[in-house]
Amino acid sequence: MIKKYISKVALLGVTVVNLFGMASCTAGFEEANRPGSSASAEELGRDNYTIGSFLVQMQNAVFPEQENDFQMDYDLIGNYLARYMTYTQNGWNGANFVTMNAPVNWVRYPFKSLTPKFTSAFNDIVRLCNGKKDLNYAWALILRAHGYLTMTDMYGPFPIGAVEGDENAYSSQKDIYTHLIADLDEALAILKTSVNGESFTANQNYDKVYGGKFAKWMRFANSLKLRMAIRMSGVDPATAKKVGEEAVAAGVIEDNDDNLAISYTPHGLYKTSVEWGDSRACADIESFMNGYEDPRIGKYFKEAAEHPSGFRPIIGCRAGAKIGNKSVAVPLYSAANVANATKGIWLTAAEMWFCRAEGALIGWQNMGEGNSVGSLYNKAIATSFKQWEAGDATSYINNSWSIQADYTDAQGGFGHYAPHVSNITVKWEDNVSIEQKMERLITQKWIALFPCGQEGWSELRRTGYPEVFAVDQTTAYSVKVPNRIPFADTEKTENATNLEKARQMLGGPDNYVTPMWWQKKWWQN
Repeated sequence: MIKKYISKVALLGVTVVNLFGMASCTAGFEEANRPGSSASAEELGRDNYTIGSFLVQMQNAVFPEQENDFQMDYDLIGNYLARYMTYTQNGWNGANFVTMNAPVNWVRYPFKSLTPKFTSAFNDIVRLCNGKKDLNYAWALILRAHGYLTMTDMYGPFPIGAVEGDENAYSSQKDIYTHLIADLDEALAILKTSVNGESFTANQNYDKVYGGKFAKWMRFANSLKLRMAIRMSGVDPATAKKVGEEAVAAGVIEDNDDNLAISYTPHGLYKTSVEWGDSRACADIESFMNGYEDPRIGKYFKEAAEHPSGFRPIIGCRAGAKIGNKSVAVPLYSAANVANATKGIWLTAAEMWFCRAEGALIGWQNMGEGNSVGSLYNKAIATSFKQWEAGDATSYINNSWSIQADYTDAQGGFGHYAPHVSNITVKWEDNVSIEQKMERLITQKWIALFPCGQEGWSELRRTGYPEVFAVDQTTAYSVKVPNRIPFADTEKTENATNLEKARQMLGGPDNYVTPMWWQKKWWQN
């Protein structure tokens, strides 16, 4: 596991919750909360330092639905670069992630503002555990793995504290993946000895996702492993196969009841899209879903407030369009179809079935459904339809004629017409090229991944699919979608030596174009 921040400092007099009589990190601190005692003002002031509060803090940071963190870390980056959403703010025309020239304070935000929230909470959990590796520690390892995976897949090399003697040193992306898989394995080994079946429950008051059902957290940990295995299948096929097959054998998320969806009111995308109006549907996903007559489109997006009779009701905006006026743009394009209390979605059963379909296509064994790629692919689509309550998926799965629609902008809108860039249909075909199989599989996976923009962006970078429209204004780069975001500008003065080493690890310039370590297509090796 990663050794960062493990402190041997004893914590005295802190109010800690003793959960359900379990042996845990909190053992020995029961006296502070004994029945009938009156907590002093000092003790009450220390309540924020309980393990339970730190576990909540970690969940809020690695699944950031709080509106400011969500916008800065996921909407402006993942959702926009995945081509799920795009901006209506005319003040962002000249500098943003889509046009690959975002303001430096945007670029540094995930590094400087989000990462410290989950790493500091993890450090305090380790400190309170005082060397014990129990259920709470294992849970924290899983949460931190998700957080670091997000950060490395934004920036590439990242400081995770794995370099002995220098916690600010960067690790290569390859080493980060190795460390995170080891952390997940350690967490799973701990939980295996603690979790006694599906009914086992603990920490209900602090679990915002699964209500203390740790069998579900184990499936999530295995699902993260499968997600990572697919990601590195082109660059480290032997390890990817081993990790992927192990994850499926141990049990990944298979049913929508186990989807990782977190409750946070207000919901991040509700604030950015519905309440603030900063984000609207992107033309890319709208043109695919309208072209396929995909019934999920009405589950994903609202009808545009202003659309002429006979014009399609759900309208996206071209990524990078020069918005003339936000107040004009907002009613012309479709908002996300979310409510204030809608759960934020971070990993689903549908994604896992698509991963298993690709695993079978690669040649991995025991992916399920008889290891038939087509059966697993169909299962993935059907699971997504069930997730969104979009009806029976049979006719959609068997659609062998519909393709992406041409894009026509809203009347009075700010983008430009674009002819379709993909001819791929929905129905699975075994007797086509591997390139066509991958385009079909990933296009459908990308649609089903909505609204998890971080993953949609990763699939675009890893595979080149789905085909997307060019950015709707001139940029400094030839790529349609950035491969990464640059390192935080503050590192130049605060961590210059390590920053230079990180740049060498990149294998290219510290810009938007240098690819991730895992951006290698397994089917072209």
